[in-house]
Amino acid sequence: MEKQWHQLTSTEVLTALNSDLERGLSSAEVANRLAQYGYNELREKAREPLWKKFLNQFKDFLVLILLVASVISLAVGEVADSLVIIAIVVLNAALGVFQEAKAEKALEALKEMSAPTSKVVRDGGISTIPSRELVPGDIILLDAGDYIPADVRILESFNLKAQEASLTGESVPVEKECAVVAAEAPLAERHNLGFMSTVVTYGRGKAVAVGTAMNTEIGKIAAMLQTVTEDSTPLQKKLAEFGKGLGVICLAVCAIIFAMGLWKGYQDGALTFDEVQMMLMTSISLAVAAIPEGLPTVVTIVLALGMQRMARKNSIMKKLHAVETLGSISVICSDKTGTLTQNQMTVVKVFTPGRMYAVSGEGYNPAGQFTHQELPVEAAAETELDLLLRSAVLCNDAQLKAAADNKTWSIIGDPTEGALVVAGYKGGYTQSQLAGQFPRLQEIPFDSGRKMMTTLHRFDRQLRTFTKGAPDVLLSRCTAIATGGSVRPLTEAEKAVIQAANKEMASSALRVLAVAYRDFDSKPDMTNPADIETQLVFIGLLGMIDPPRLEVRAAVELCKGAGIRPVMITGDHPDTAFAIAKELGIVTGSAQVLTGKDLDAMSPEALKQAGETTGVFARVSPEHKVAIVEALRQNKHIVAMTGDGVNDAPALKKAGIGVAMGITGTDVTKETADMVISDDNFVTIVAAVEEGRVIYTNIKKFIYFLLSCNASEVLVIFFAILFGWPLPLLPIQLLWVNLVTDAFPALALGVEKKEPNVMRLKPRDPAEPLLGGKLKTLIVVQSLAIAVTVLVSFQYALASYGGDLTVARTFAFITLITTQITCAYAARSEYYSAFSLGFFSNKFLNGGVALSFGLLLVSVYGPLHLIFKTIEPGLHEWGFLLAVAVIPFLITESAKWLLKLSAKPDQSMDVSN
Repeated sequence: MEKQWHQLTSTEVLTALNSDLERGLSSAEVANRLAQYGYNELREKAREPLWKKFLNQFKDFLVLILLVASVISLAVGEVADSLVIIAIVVLNAALGVFQEAKAEKALEALKEMSAPTSKVVRDGGISTIPSRELVPGDIILLDAGDYIPADVRILESFNLKAQEASLTGESVPVEKECAVVAAEAPLAERHNLGFMSTVVTYGRGKAVAVGTAMNTEIGKIAAMLQTVTEDSTPLQKKLAEFGKGLGVICLAVCAIIFAMGLWKGYQDGALTFDEVQMMLMTSISLAVAAIPEGLPTVVTIVLALGMQRMARKNSIMKKLHAVETLGSISVICSDKTGTLTQNQMTVVKVFTPGRMYAVSGEGYNPAGQFTHQELPVEAAAETELDLLLRSAVLCNDAQLKAAADNKTWSIIGDPTEGALVVAGYKGGYTQSQLAGQFPRLQEIPFDSGRKMMTTLHRFDRQLRTFTKGAPDVLLSRCTAIATGGSVRPLTEAEKAVIQAANKEMASSALRVLAVAYRDFDSKPDMTNPADIETQLVFIGLLGMIDPPRLEVRAAVELCKGAGIRPVMITGDHPDTAFAIAKELGIVTGSAQVLTGKDLDAMSPEALKQAGETTGVFARVSPEHKVAIVEALRQNKHIVAMTGDGVNDAPALKKAGIGVAMGITGTDVTKETADMVISDDNFVTIVAAVEEGRVIYTNIKKFIYFLLSCNASEVLVIFFAILFGWPLPLLPIQLLWVNLVTDAFPALALGVEKKEPNVMRLKPRDPAEPLLGGKLKTLIVVQSLAIAVTVLVSFQYALASYGGDLTVARTFAFITLITTQITCAYAARSEYYSAFSLGFFSNKFLNGGVALSFGLLLVSVYGPLHLIFKTIEPGLHEWGFLLAVAVIPFLITESAKWLLKLSAKPDQSMDVSN
């Protein structure tokens, strides 16, 4: 019988699970339990077997027609033709299965990269592990914004609340507690339990895993909440529609060619059954060859491979459509702390009433000292400094950790809070020492709306709350001041001095936090922050620096050159925000800075106008972020918005691309976001935009290549019939051309390296057609050049070899393949010539071309040349064939050059190479 964890005490639960609240499980015990219970992941539906995938390839309408045609061919005695056609169809099917499998593997790898993590206590220390590695008995730390990774029993709760609507239907967050719940309580009323896949919306707590994987409430109802199902992306849908339209056109053209062939045969009196069969097979083969039915699959592969490249550069794209959107981004709204700055906060100035202290030291190393007027001071001897440092360490959830060598230090938790802990250490106050002296009883967690955090402690025989937060917000809640060893009412003059000190620090690009306290005679009700965070006693200010990332300034310049406007959105002080933004080049001169209060006073229309010129928004709330995104969207911008807190999720969802922070981001923001940057760096966002542009450009390249090649095949047959010539290509030759040139060079174009001007082009308009006027022109030029060259080669062979049709068709067959694979080099860019890009810079294209040429040689030499009805050409023939193979390539390159010359000044791009 299943244990009723909710009716057991915390001690009974830990005993039953053989776990320890302070030390957690040992590594050896975790390994044993992992072997016993398996990974903490819901069972997924069985994958489609390989044989079924293979059979699915034959569901295509045109492939079915081709199979019917091969049966007809077999029935009339054309055994060789029939077998070759079937072999080619099977090869195409195998290639399709291979491409699908490759795309699936790429997407699976990306899914693993974005897998959720959990903070647990193991071997007496805190560590972060993949949630799938949780086992029953693990002690889990829960914070606002986390997904609860398993079914858990709550052991400690500090105002802990969870949103359980996905499981119980409860519309409001449920308060969590440690007390025993009655045995008969329904699921929604078991307030001492947390459930897998629900979200912590407020507070923090500690819990023990009691059920994992399918042994959870969510597992019982087989809710696959952790499995992301990808719909077709807008580009894939656009390509599918494009392909259907193209298919109809191709079928119509092939029907016309079939009708023209019959009419010509009828007019010439040579309309035999063999001629009808030949025209039918040619028309069907041409239709199959002309329609790029593999486009959606190739697009999926290119998108997935692009996403893998981005993941290696710290950008984890959670959704395929986000890759397409990246190329259209025109505004990047970024947080300041950690994204534009180094996230190595260090307290460098401290203000107490009447005194300003300097603090030495770097980063999280606790070595350093306090000085006043350049003279060292002992924190314990300075009454207000002593109180300020103790308060800052107590009202804090970060932990300072030393590496094994005691030389390297790191912070677990928020970097800003970590800076306060380090400052306390420099003054001689350790967390463990203060926690033992002044135990925390309760807390009100930080909230981006309030911009404050409060903790309640037993302090010198009384109860005291410590509050830290934004100086302007906290100062408005203060009615008294601690100075000279006593407390007295706070005057307006003293407020002005504090505000001046705050402004002085903020204008030096320091992030400033204020600290205050309040005493209580009895334990207060902490459920209403407004009643607690008022009538406070001001203690002091701490100014910390978070230096700008050195690499960000160049990334900002790159953005501006690409027509992308970077915007800083922060909860920090306006002066601090402006100083950092100016240093990074986001704003210049005396640019306007808007605060949350300014936004509150603005009409939507005024905000819409201000959004076009404002580079810095300071002191903003999550609600303001949503309003800013909406204003930018109304101005037709595609916006990338960064976020880390649980309340940032609405803004991320509204933005064109929601970007979550991988280090400081909560599970909720990561789940909502389209993209997670694992290093929290603005440069990574810009690199992702660049990669997104490259991917989209490459997709256009192979579409251009495929369409021009396929159109050339149609034109060859069309012109031959129009001029009354014999068919230059046989059906099996057309199908072989389709296999040889469509697969390998096209896929290689999808992984082409970035062009030099990719970040000097304007953002792509999402409404623009897949193929612009320039590419359409190049498709027409290239397809006509290939078709004419093939027909010239065909006629040359007829004239030079006594009208031998086999020789002439061999020339046409080889010329068609060689011209198409040489034109793959011209398709590498619509702006740059193949000569400037270099012929050996895309090793995948060189490999694809070599493979295609090898398959061509296989078809004209050895036993296969009999099946394909070709001759075995000698050196003399190859001299001519290789000479004409480059003609369409040179014509296309010349067309690119002419188009560049004729471009209008405002349309021209910086293509100096």
